[in-house]
Amino acid sequence: MPENQKSSAFKVAIGGLLLALTIIFIYLESVLPTGRLSLYALSSFTVSIIIIEFRAGFGWVFYTAACLLSLIVVPDKISVVPYAAFFGVYGIIKYYIETIRGKWLGWIFKLVFFNIALTAAILFLKEFLLQKLGFSVKLWLAVILLEVVFVIYDIVYSSFIRLYKTRFGRNIPR
Repeated sequence: MPENQKSSAFKVAIGGLLLALTIIFIYLESVLPTGRLSLYALSSFTVSIIIIEFRAGFGWVFYTAACLLSLIVVPDKISVVPYAAFFGVYGIIKYYIETIRGKWLGWIFKLVFFNIALTAAILFLKEFLLQKLGFSVKLWLAVILLEVVFVIYDIVYSSFIRLYKTRFGRNIPR
């Protein structure tokens, strides 16, 4: 087999393994009683590996495949929504934002993206769940707390990317 075919086959294999891992994380999130948010976070990290190894364009393909395959495999379809609406796409958005010069401007864009996703989630929850459960929460307090959690998530995500790049990055045959 020619060398370029070997590297292409290897890339497809790595992409397939990472896709399977992503689906496993989302599936486990839908069936396990605890640790659910951490499984979404782990599922989002696979997108960054794809971007590091194969570029952002393949990240979009990977994200789309993960969303579609999750809808087929995961029994609780609502469990796919957080991945599709935020966690899956965040790695790609983060990549584009971090190409912008200026650390503070990047943080502003990240927080804007997060708050748009959070607003959509709040509207969804308000419409479909909170009214039925009679649950009330101080919204401003929840938003501030979730923004702090998001900043921590982004810092951990960046640490994961740095670790991957220093240990494994770009070791896949091209």
